[in-house]
This record gives sequence, C-alpha cells and structure tokens, in this order.
Amino acid sequence: MKITFLGATKEVTGSNFLVEGAGKKFLVDCGMFQGSIQEEMENEEDFLYDVHDIDFVLVTHAHIDHTGRIPKLYKCGYRNPVIATKATCDLCTIMLPDSGHIQETEIEWKNRRRIREGKDPLPPLYTAQEATDCLELFKPVYYDQIVDLADNIQARFNDAGHMLGSSMIEIWITEDGETKKLVFSGDIGNNDMPLLAAPTMIESADYLIMESTYGNRLHMRNCDKAQTLLKVVSETLDHGGKVIVPSFAVGRTQEILYEINRMKDQYGENEEFRKHYKTLMDAKVFVDSPLAISATEIFKKNMDLFDESVQEEIKKGDNPFDFPDLNFTKTAEESMALNGYDEPCIILSASGMCEVGRIKHHLKHNLWDPKNTILFVGYQAQGTLGRSIVDGAKKVKIFGEEIAVNARVEYIEGFSGHADQEWLLNFIYSFINKPKHIFLVHGEKESQIVLKQKLLETTQIPVTIPDFGDCYELNDQLELVAQKEVPDKYKYLRLSIIGRIETLKEELDDMESIVKDTMLTEDASDEDLVKLNEKVKDLEKKIVDIIDEK
Repeated sequence: MKITFLGATKEVTGSNFLVEGAGKKFLVDCGMFQGSIQEEMENEEDFLYDVHDIDFVLVTHAHIDHTGRIPKLYKCGYRNPVIATKATCDLCTIMLPDSGHIQETEIEWKNRRRIREGKDPLPPLYTAQEATDCLELFKPVYYDQIVDLADNIQARFNDAGHMLGSSMIEIWITEDGETKKLVFSGDIGNNDMPLLAAPTMIESADYLIMESTYGNRLHMRNCDKAQTLLKVVSETLDHGGKVIVPSFAVGRTQEILYEINRMKDQYGENEEFRKHYKTLMDAKVFVDSPLAISATEIFKKNMDLFDESVQEEIKKGDNPFDFPDLNFTKTAEESMALNGYDEPCIILSASGMCEVGRIKHHLKHNLWDPKNTILFVGYQAQGTLGRSIVDGAKKVKIFGEEIAVNARVEYIEGFSGHADQEWLLNFIYSFINKPKHIFLVHGEKESQIVLKQKLLETTQIPVTIPDFGDCYELNDQLELVAQKEVPDKYKYLRLSIIGRIETLKEELDDMESIVKDTMLTEDASDEDLVKLNEKVKDLEKKIVDIIDEK
C-alpha cells in the first residue's frame, strides 16, 4: 500500500493525495492551489497520475482548496465516482460552478492583454459548464455508515466539525490477508464552534494524515471571541463606521450570522443592553455574496447536522439565518449601492482571503476610512491580499489603484473553522489505539515544525512532514520509495518575476501622475524637491543595476 502527497505539503491549499492499495488507485481530495502567483500556476500543470487510472475520489469537504480541481479531472477524462457526504455534494453544486465562473472571468481579463500583445488567447482551467457537468459523478453518503468502495476497501465518513458536511475519513484496505487502516482528518473543526457539532473522535488508526493549519497557535475561547466581536462591532458602529467582514461564503458567513443573531436575540429583551448597544441593535446586516446566499439556503436544508442545542433553538422557532435587519444583496446593482450607503452597518462579503469577488470593491471603498473596521474571521494564506492587510501593510493595490490602509484591522482567530494546537493534540490523545505514524499536511512549514515537536514530546509517535511528490510504502518500516518528478518551480518564479515587472510598469505610470499632480506643484519647497530627486535617482540606479547584471 502506498500514499503519494501531491498537494497541501508545507502549505495550506491544493489538498490531493493518491492512495494505491488492494489493486486500486484512488484520490482523497483534489483541491485548488491558492495564494501566490507561483501557487496558482500549479493548477495549470498536468496531474502527476493518469486520471483514467483513478478508480474513485473521496472528498473530505466542499471548500475549493479540497475540491477545486475535480472539474479539471473531469475535463481530462475522469468519469468514475466522486464520493462525499450529502451536504458536501449539495454545496459542491454551487461552489464548483462558481469556481468555473471565476476561472472564465480571470482568463478573459488576462486574454485581453494577450490579444493586445499579439498573443493567442488561453483557455480557462475549466468552465462553469464543465464544473456543472462533473457534478454527475458525485455520489452522496451519510455520516457513520461503512461504505464498500471496492473488494477489500471500505470507508466511513465522520463529522469533522469544520463546515457543513465536512468529514474525517476512515479507510480500511486489506492486502495479503492483512488489514491496515488510514485516517484522513480533512480539516478538523474548531471545537468551540457553536453552530456545528464537535469533531468526531476516532478510536484507532495505523496511519494518520492530519491537517496542521494552526499547529503553532491557540484560539481565544467562545465566550471571549463573542465578547471581542461585540466590542469591535459596537465600537465601530458607534463611531459611524462600517464593519467589513471578508468571510468565506460557506462556513464562516453562516457562523457570523449565527453570532450576530444570538447577540440581538439573547439581549434583545434586556433594556440595559439595548440602551448601551442601541446602534448595534438598529444596524443593518448585509450578506453581499451570491454564493454565500445560496450556501445559506443549503445550510437551512441541512439543519439536522447542527449542534443539538442549535437544533433545539430552531425547533422553538428561532432560525439563526433569519432576523430583523438582515439583508441579502443578490444583484451587482444592490452590491454597488452599498458603496453609497452612509449609515453604520455590517457587510459580510466573499472571498474570505480578499482575492476575488465583491469584497475587493468593499475594501476599495472602505479601507482608507479610519471610521471603518476590516474584521477578519478566517485563515489568510500567504500571498493573499487578506494576509497583506492582516500583516500590517500600510498600502495595498486593488484593481490597479493604491489604497491606504487607514481602517481599523482586527482578526478574531477564534472564529476560524480550524482546530488550534490544543485541539489538534487532543484529537491525537483521544485515540484508544494510537497511530503507528502521523503525516502532517495542510499547514505552513513553521506551524508543522512546532506541532511535530509537540507530538514527539507528548506521544512519542513518529511524525513525518512530507514534501510535494513524496511516495511512501506503508509497511512496518514506512519507506520513502519514490519522489514524483515535480514541476519546475523555477518556471513559476520566472512567471512571477515577469508579472511583477508588468505591475511595476503600471506603478511607474501611477507614480508619474501622483508626482506631477501632488509633488511638483508651485508651492513645493526646494528641500522637498531635492529629496524627491534623490529618491528618483536611487530608483533609476536600481533599475540600471538589474539591467547591468544581464
């Protein structure tokens, strides 16, 4: 039995694992790489396996970094089953076509430039129609049922508590009369999430492939994060500002709606609370993401997967996704109208990492204003606009325009859908029969190193942090038997450099306009002009140095 790691290795996106056993080859997840230019270019590369050899695909959950290349599999000729929970299948019916639409839109923008340069246009990674067509392959299963996948291969999907329908997958493979058990954790949910059930504890495993997103971090607990949310939101609204929440359309949006509803509902009858938080109680809440709106409808249809206490509230008539002053903006016109809305309000908009979608327009119109708050509630991958803002960038570029970051920036990690270090460790401790070996995936290198050390200190279980392309024979010795020939990473670096030069050209044009309009005016002092001249000469020298190194 072998496993090859083809994504989410020392990074948090692109989950894709090839398992070979009992005469079959199958995938666990087939996600999209997201973040930097180099990472996103990896989506264009050929799969490092023949898609026609793959017997089936198991999906842990619907997030695009776990499902986003399934339409590409289909485009390349894959026609075998894609197996996931019913809720995951439901969510993929909206998320994958939406991803296809994004692929078409982005390549259209790139092709305009290519055509101007006399180059041939490029096709999208896949189209919305191809994403829709691939849905015919999806086969729904339910939590806790053992599924026969093939002779000598069985699986069970368990609630991972990460998002609606998310799963940890137990897989039993029998070869030569011996059965070995693999467990893929998927993304393990934050145990402190009030909407979904807690992650399932697994009793045994021979080999565990586990996420490590927050392997070096601790989240604030539920009561603390609720108070922090209340404080941040009310302070911003009281100052006449807007709270802009870049939120993942599926999962975090619904969690935040639940918290806002709970705040308004729980304290609505308390006169002292209403008096102190009058602005909050009267403020409108806008969900400005067509995908989030559709996802919320799917959440409403799968409320049986919610935490038991939430189900009790629903039975009493309290729908967490339906409360006064909640507004869903479906059309582009409704979204644009929010830019002119001058009352204090809360706007939840996708994407959660600020890379695509309507959130970029809201940031452009609100990021510069110190009255406003940009509130992050989910993980921000390296190389994304969201990560730049969280890391303290003073200025960011949005749609080619440089925007000052004057707004208050807050990050409440407790709303993340990922378990923190404590709960990742608790997940391991809960095994009755501990794994023989643990592979850490879906985490940045620094996080994985810290978590590995903690695991070695507390469990003495061997831990491996695989590289992209590593193939392991899962025997008693755990042998690294091969390393796939991986794509030329330097090619991505070359493309990145070219992309940066193109951006630099645009920035130089912007700089020329800004300098002419604001710095070369009649009232500019001689001292200011001397300083500016020195800076321009320094920039010129750096450009000449690069040319001279050819």
